[in-house]
Amino acid sequence: MMETVVSGIRSTGNLHLGNYFGALKNFLKMQKENNCFFFIADYHALTTHPKPGDLHGNIKQVLAEYLACGIDPEIATVFIQSDVPEVTELYLLLNMNAYVGELERTTSFKEKVRKYPDNINAGLLTYPVLMAADIIIHKANKVPVGKDQEQHLEMTRKFARRFNMIYGVDYFPEPDAYNFGRKLIKIPGLDGSGKMGKSEGNGIFLSDTPQEIRKKVMRAVTDTGPTARNQVPSEPVKNLFTIMKVVSDPSTVKYFTEKHASCEIRYGDLKKQLAEDIINVTDPIRKRINDILSDNKYLARVVREGAEKARMSASKTIREVREIIGYKPF
Repeated sequence: MMETVVSGIRSTGNLHLGNYFGALKNFLKMQKENNCFFFIADYHALTTHPKPGDLHGNIKQVLAEYLACGIDPEIATVFIQSDVPEVTELYLLLNMNAYVGELERTTSFKEKVRKYPDNINAGLLTYPVLMAADIIIHKANKVPVGKDQEQHLEMTRKFARRFNMIYGVDYFPEPDAYNFGRKLIKIPGLDGSGKMGKSEGNGIFLSDTPQEIRKKVMRAVTDTGPTARNQVPSEPVKNLFTIMKVVSDPSTVKYFTEKHASCEIRYGDLKKQLAEDIINVTDPIRKRINDILSDNKYLARVVREGAEKARMSASKTIREVREIIGYKPF
């Protein structure tokens, strides 16, 4: 049975290797098997970037990268969040039954408070409510989420359940995580710890030129080298091997693994090979990104048609939600 799947990405900049291998490659199969809604979350971007330098440019960039990776607007619904005003109406209605205490206890809010102490805005607090509105407005059954978003998905389920309970209906489904039937790949950053991300400044972006990729990889954190045979690699070196496993030929991984085990490894050689293998993966995508960015007519058609399809779904939900709550015409 075909299920409805919703996924969004914030319009705060470029997609990186972690986005591509962690989710986007799986989306290509998913969009053929499900009713998919992929959106650019430009409202969400304002929670931590209330005065973006180039909001339109960021949206356009992420949209082009989505399309260049293979998201097909002829199969899936691809749209910009702010083009669907019904989302903000549902966000308002859900906020009436979302409680400050539960929102303040979310891990992401506490982390953002620590990270952005001068920007503790209401949007940051109610981020999980807007995320819930994005999802349940299309009555989604599945949501592709990483480990860091699991709590938000659980809150989406809670808000859907609460709406149904308050109004005595069985209207919103409680969406589950879409894990593609296997453990998701987590691409680490080049700084020796954590996952790859834009804000961490440790990523390889899909739009990076070969020169930029070589420069970044050659600066990646390693260690002084193994001192004993079959020594377990340190965290930074293990991270480079993790990236190599998804971009390189298995024989290449085997070669450098054996060199590390025999204490003969030269990290400079490993980095040079890793950079070239990353370029082989990303350069065709980078070229497609540039082609799409230069085709304003195509981009305009994609977002116009995507907004029409998304609003068709969202307006039906809002109309029914208003009737359930009691907003009826005289």
